Amino acid sequence: MDILTPDTILRERYKIVKLIGQGGMGAVYKAEDLRLGGRMCAIKEVLPVGMAYEDEIEAYREQFFQEASILARLDHPNLPKVSDYFSDEGREYLVMDFVEGMDLREIINEARRKGEFLPEDQVLNWIGQLCDALSYLHSRTPPVLHRDIKPSNIKLTPSGHIKLVDFGLVKLLTTDDSRTVTVVQGRGTVQYTPLEQYGGDTGHTDVRSDLYALGATCYHLVTLQPPADARQRFLQPGSLPLPRTINPGISPALERAILAAMAMHPDDRPPSVEDFSEMLFATHDVVAPGGVYIAKDTPWLDAFWQHKPLFIAAMLLLFLALVISFALPAA
Repeated sequence: MDILTPDTILRERYKIVKLIGQGGMGAVYKAEDLRLGGRMCAIKEVLPVGMAYEDEIEAYREQFFQEASILARLDHPNLPKVSDYFSDEGREYLVMDFVEGMDLREIINEARRKGEFLPEDQVLNWIGQLCDALSYLHSRTPPVLHRDIKPSNIKLTPSGHIKLVDFGLVKLLTTDDSRTVTVVQGRGTVQYTPLEQYGGDTGHTDVRSDLYALGATCYHLVTLQPPADARQRFLQPGSLPLPRTINPGISPALERAILAAMAMHPDDRPPSVEDFSEMLFATHDVVAPGGVYIAKDTPWLDAFWQHKPLFIAAMLLLFLALVISFALPAA
C-alpha cells in the first residue's frame, strides 16, 4: 500500500506528521489539526482489501460509517475520543485523540531488561482502569467488543491514566447477535486471542472474548512473558505455565483471576468484566464460573493449581484401589 508522506494534508485540515504504525489493511499516522492550532491527533487509515466489486466496496463503506458514528459517540476517560471520520480517494479515515506516553509492551520490555517484575498493585491499577473501559464498551447499545486487547494497544499517559488506543478490530454486536459489522477484518494477535475468535467474523465472539484477551494481557504484565496461544494450549494441554511458577511474588487471588479469564471455553470464564473485577479486587469470597464459591485466600486451592497433575494422578490411583478392593472376593 502507498504510505502517506509527511506534510500531506487530508480534508484540508489534517497535516500528516509521521507514520506511527502499519498493517496489511491500513496504517496509523500522527497528524496536526490545522483548524485547532497545536492539537495533535491520530488518524487511522483503513483500506477495503480483498474487495473487487463496487457493490462490495459500497457496503464496506456503509459499515465503516455505521461503526465510526457509534465510536464517535463513545466518551470514557480510558478511551481516546473519536472526533471525525471521512473517505478520501477510496480510503476510510478515523480521527481520534493522539495519546502521549509509553505503551505497556514497551514497559514490559523495559522491566525485562532490568530483570524486575512489575509491582502487583501497579498492574492491578492498570487492569482496573481497563475493566472500567471494557465495562463501558460492553454496556453500549449495541455492545462494543474491542477484539484486539494487548499490551501494545494500551498506553500509559504521563498522568498515570491507561488508554485503550486502537479501535482497529472493534466489533459491534446487535442486540439479538444476528449479524455483526467490522471496521477491519482480522483475528487479533495470537497470544491474546481466544480460540473462538480464530473463526474471524464467522466465529461466535462475545464479551468473554475480550475478557480472555484482558486476562492474557494481565498474564504478560505479571510474568513479563507472553502466554502460550490458545491453539497451542488446545493441542498441548498444560502448555500454559501457571503465573506463580514464573513470578512467585503475585497473590493467589490474582493468579486465579487470570486463569479464570483465560479459560479455553467461554462458559468457563467469568460471564462479565464486572465478575472478573470482583475476582481481582473483592476482599470476601467470590463466585467462580459454574457458581462455585472460592475464598480469596485458600492454600489448598493454590496447592491444587500448583500440583494439578499430581492431584489428578493421586485421585486416579485412589479410584483404582477402591475398584480393586471391591472386586476382590472377601476372605
